[in-house]
This record gives sequence, C-alpha cells and structure tokens, in this order.
Amino acid sequence: MPPMRRLTLVLALLAATSLHAQTKAPTFTGFLSLRGVNGSGPESWIAGGFGRMEVGADRTELLATAQVGADWEPVQWFDVHVSGIARREPSDYEGKAAGLIDAYADLRAVFTNDQIQLRAGQFFLPTSRENKGDLWTSPYTISFSAINSWIGEEVRPVGADLEWKHTTGPGHVITAAASAFRNNDTMGTLLAWRGWSVGNRLTVYNEELPLPPLATLPRWFPKQRDGTIPFESDLDGHTGWSARVRYSLPERANIQVMRLDNGGDKGLYRSEYSWDTKFTLVSAELGNTDKAILAAEYITGKTAMGWTAPNWVIDDFDAWYLLASQKLGRFRWSARYEEFAVDEYSRGKGSEDGQSWTITGMYELTPSLRGAAEFTQVSGNKESAREAGFSPSTDGRNWSLELRYRF
Repeated sequence: MPPMRRLTLVLALLAATSLHAQTKAPTFTGFLSLRGVNGSGPESWIAGGFGRMEVGADRTELLATAQVGADWEPVQWFDVHVSGIARREPSDYEGKAAGLIDAYADLRAVFTNDQIQLRAGQFFLPTSRENKGDLWTSPYTISFSAINSWIGEEVRPVGADLEWKHTTGPGHVITAAASAFRNNDTMGTLLAWRGWSVGNRLTVYNEELPLPPLATLPRWFPKQRDGTIPFESDLDGHTGWSARVRYSLPERANIQVMRLDNGGDKGLYRSEYSWDTKFTLVSAELGNTDKAILAAEYITGKTAMGWTAPNWVIDDFDAWYLLASQKLGRFRWSARYEEFAVDEYSRGKGSEDGQSWTITGMYELTPSLRGAAEFTQVSGNKESAREAGFSPSTDGRNWSLELRYRF
C-alpha cells in the first residue's frame, strides 16, 4: 500500500476511534485569491526557464488560487488537519493544478506548566517567521522569502514529530522537539539545478516540477529525469531527522535553531537522485504580528548526489532575510531584503548568488476581504544558464495586485 494511502487510513482509524468519545463538527478555513502579475527577466522556472519568480519574460498573467483546510478536534487531546489547493496558471506552466498540501494528526498531553505533542503525517516543520497565518500563509507579504519559497517547494516530510513545551513562572516558553521522516529524498534538487526562487507556490504531494536545461551534466553522468518530485514515496528507504529548540516571550520575541538531515544516500532511483541534504536554520523575531514586527532567518547547508568524482554534485547553500512590518488600523506595510547563494564546488558550473527586496502594502476592505500590492526586485547570476545557451543574469521584477477573500 502506498505511504500516503497508509497515512490516510491511519488518520481515518484514529478519527473513527475518537468519534465514540465525543461528536464535534470539523471547522474549515481557507481563501480565494485573484492576482495579476507583470514580470520581467528570464522565463519563469515553472515554465522550464531560469527565472526566479512566478512570472517572467515580460509577461502579464492572471493567477488564481483556492486553498482550503479542515480541522477536527473530537476531544481535547486529539485533532486532525488536512488541507489542499487548486490553482489557475498559464497553460505552459508545468506541475499540478490541484492536490494535497498537508495531512496530519496530533496527540497532546497537557500538564500544569508543560505540554507534550506527537504529530504524525505530512506537515510543515514550524520554522518560518513569515508563514504564521492559517494554511502556512504570510500575513506580511504576497511572496515569501527565498528561504520559505524553497521550504514550500521542497521541505515537507512525512513522519512523526515529538514536541515538549515548558512555560516558566514569568511566562517564558521553552520548546524542544525532534522528528523522524521519509518521503523527502529529492530535497535539494531545485536548489542545485534551478537555484533559489522568490514566490508563494506550494508543491502538492506527488507533483512533478520542471527543471531548467541540465546542460552542466556530462554525457556519461547517470541520467536525471527532466523534472523532480519533491514529495513522493521514499526512494532509498533511509530515515531522515530534524531537531529544534526555541525560546519565546509570547507576543514579544522568540529565537529558534533547527538542524535537519534528510538521510539521502545520493543514489539514483526511478531516474531521480536521493540527495543527501543537511542544513541549519536560525530564526528570530521581535514584536507582535498585530502591531509591528521585525523578523529574520538564516539558513546554511549542503546538498549532494552521486557517489564518486566526476559523477557527483556537491553544493553548499545559504540565504538570509530581514523583514519589517507594521499594522496601522486596516493598513499594513512590509519590507523585506534578502541575499542567497549556492556554491557548487564539485564542478562550479551550478554556482549562483543574488539578492532581492520586496515592498508590500495591504488593506483590509472588510474582515474577510483584503487587497494588496507588491513589488519584488531580484538580481543575480546563474552560471549553468550560460552553459545552456542563456544569459547568466537572472535579474527580474514582479509587480503584483491581489484580491483575497478569507473564510
């Protein structure tokens, strides 16, 4: 039985068991968004180009998204969550138009000053200082930083996460957690071949995403397919892990450190490589989302595939951003600056560096309806683009206007 089918069965059995204890209707959250985007620079990576953003090549596109989540808490110590997405994109964009984003169940034990939670399923690891809204959305900007764009594309494992949370006498919160997971072996493929991107497109389960022309691979290199499937059944049978610690002053400040190792063995399976990806992610924020906030994240890591030279790829990667946001009544403004790089020291042809800045304004027309305008500028170079016959410059910009209805 496929892993996702087994997971769905387990969640259904847990839910059926809890139903006997107490009947409670599920709650639904979601949004519908309509976004007009004008973009310059190389063709978007979603259309198979080297562009870092969702729209490029001097195009103007209308993008539509519907995302819905269901949460059910039949008893206080158990709940179930599932969410999915449907989107309207240009006909030449690759990938799926709809699918599953995440699905998991939580078991909790609450004591006087402590809480223990076990989460099982497919889930986002709680690292982002941007994506704090329902359904892993950002309350600050339309697009996500390069760090969280990549996490939304390639980092969402299937496994179990055990978290301990302790509240001290003054109200400070200390959190420690560890997870074990599978089904995320290709993590790192997009970073190595495409590089960093800036957008808000969430990959669904079993979705194949395009890769730019793999001109830097020698002819004798074992063939990587033209696309990558970030979330699928496990390739190498190895288990990955992550661990994190956080210190929080609720509604005032927090800092967190996380380490992840996906356990990939660098081998080739079903025309895809199981990338060996390890990274450390440090995040912090100061302030309150409902008033003013300053947030930052820094990631550094390594990803590799293939066993011996010259048939291998080894990349170091790092990125950071700083975001400031302030809410004034119905209006919110946000600004973000970031830098990112990939250093391919096995051959050097996949190396890149770049930076981006974003300015966003949002206005709440009603409690459920929000309008937003955003400008994002990205600059940088990608050496593998030159090898494929394109300009190495990945400079581009996106102007976006969005209307979003929340429910």
